[in-house]
This record gives sequence, structure tokens and C-alpha cells, in this order.
Amino acid sequence: TVSILTSQEKPSDGKPAPHREWKQTIVPVSKGSEGFDVSPDGKWLWTAAAGDGSIAIIDLDNNKVSSTIDAKILGANRLVFTPDGKRVLVSSLRAGDLFVFDVASHKEVKRIHIGSGAAGIIVDPDGSRAFVGCSPDNYVAVVDLKKMEMIGQINVGGTPDGLAWTVIP
Repeated sequence: TVSILTSQEKPSDGKPAPHREWKQTIVPVSKGSEGFDVSPDGKWLWTAAAGDGSIAIIDLDNNKVSSTIDAKILGANRLVFTPDGKRVLVSSLRAGDLFVFDVASHKEVKRIHIGSGAAGIIVDPDGSRAFVGCSPDNYVAVVDLKKMEMIGQINVGGTPDGLAWTVIP
């Protein structure tokens, strides 16, 4: 299941309101759903299930599954939208691949082998590259999203997984 929390407060001045009251909605999806992300327009939540390799697409206006993709990504671990919202990237710990899906068609457009196991994913703000933690290999794969290929690796040691951007002033 996926648990969706929404604030019941609506700001009147356009500024974010403090979250004091929440509504929780449980949406049944496949077992082992771990990787998930909300589309840049805030309308869809995509979640990938490690067990059966499916991707559930949840309509956030209705908090219901609108469709399910039989993606066959066994060991699906993380899922992230590109900044433009046109692609979804899914990593597989089992296959060591990065799967690229077209959001509009819900079809796989590319499978990129990046190592022994693919974990955390982050896309740079301009959408040109993805970085994927390859935990068993102790590196972060660098993927060119225009060429749709791995172009390098950053040896980091320590089984990399979760990744984040930071700006240093």
C-alpha cells in the first residue's frame, strides 16, 4: 500500500500554510512498493514494486490507482521523474539496470546497465544527467540522459544508496 498525506489547510495569501491537520489515504498497490516520486505538476504519484516489478500510477486528485504498468523490474528500488516530467527513471537492485520510461506512453524507452546493483537515483536540475548509486560496486554511475548511456562512474566506497543535491554558497 501507499499512504498519501494531504493537508486540509488552504492558504489564503498564497504562502504555504503550516501543516496542523492531515488526512491520510491508503491506496493499495503491489507488495514491496518502495521507489516513488510525484510528477513535477503534482498530479501523479508513480511507485515501483520490487516484488512483481510493476509500476502503479496514482491519480492524486482522486487518490486512486489510475493504471499499472507490468514493467517486470524485479528488485525495483528507487523511482524518480526527470525535471521536465517527461521521463521516469527506475533502478533495480537485482538487475543492476536503470530503466527509463516515457511518462505519456507508459512505455520503457531504454534499459541502461550500470553495475551489479542499482539503488538511489538523482537527476541534475537541468535534466541532462542522472546519478545512480551502485551499492555493491561502491560507485555512483553517471548517466547521460540525452545519449541514454552510462558515461562514467564516481568511486565513492561505502555502498552508496541515497543521493541528494546540495548548493554550497
